[in-house]
Amino acid sequence: MVAVVGATATGKSDLAIALAERLDGEVVNADALQLYRGMDIGTAKVTAQERRGIEHHLLDVLTVTEEASVSAYQRAAREAVAVIRSRGRVPILVGGSGLYVRAALDEIEFPPTDPAVRARLEERADREGPAALHRVLADTDPEAARTIGVHDTRRIVRALEVGELTGRPFTAFLPRPHYHHSCTVQLGLRLERPLLHDRIEARVHRMVEQGLLEEISDLREQGLDHGRTARRAIGYEQGLAVLDGTMSCEQAIEDTVAGTRRLVRKQDTWFRRDLRVRWLAADAGQSLVDHAIAQIREAVTTTDEQQP
Repeated sequence: MVAVVGATATGKSDLAIALAERLDGEVVNADALQLYRGMDIGTAKVTAQERRGIEHHLLDVLTVTEEASVSAYQRAAREAVAVIRSRGRVPILVGGSGLYVRAALDEIEFPPTDPAVRARLEERADREGPAALHRVLADTDPEAARTIGVHDTRRIVRALEVGELTGRPFTAFLPRPHYHHSCTVQLGLRLERPLLHDRIEARVHRMVEQGLLEEISDLREQGLDHGRTARRAIGYEQGLAVLDGTMSCEQAIEDTVAGTRRLVRKQDTWFRRDLRVRWLAADAGQSLVDHAIAQIREAVTTTDEQQP
């Protein structure tokens, strides 16, 4: 199994499609926002023509009013991978949503959730303050309390919810680097930050020219304002503000560029923590695919040699 990971605007989708052509593969999306039907321009989703006949999985599977769930994604991604492997083809995961990538690749168990329990804990946090709940967490799950800030209400509530529902510490469910499929290769695309910033700015302007505001207007008619995940997406949140008259188009572009640059820093930090990623220069030109194939072959050979 091959995964192409890295920051936004590094060219992951293009490399994934090229690898699918060379390896007789199919692509599995690991971008949380590309799960949404109709969110095309603002997520730089590959068009049918750009896919060049390569089968793509887990694109356009949610409406904008649905909330994306990493545990549901994990099940769907593993089903897609199983289908691809059953056809004798290579699954190629691609995306920059770090936890979604880990969910597809690694042995991660996601704890259950209960809206009633969560609502009760959130109401208590509102009434007594997050510090009070953090003290409860310190008594019941001290390891989690040490890693969660006193004012991080969302994570405090989640940790208490998990403890109440499972009787196990929240840290028992944290991701650990252990591949679900033994022969997995992660290829990361890197680009010098100034060049990446230029790409991001150009991409945002291009999205506006391609009709991003019109796309957002259409999605608003489908309930975008009520989507907890979709409406907060970078570019879409700003576009809604433009349509509401609370932000100018120029301000929205600047804010989207700045937000995307912040996202890039988070993505870079996330993926660089994973020492299993094999990094490639995104601006290697025509040789990029050859370099990627060489890394895959080397990784497969190493895995074979380590087998008993």
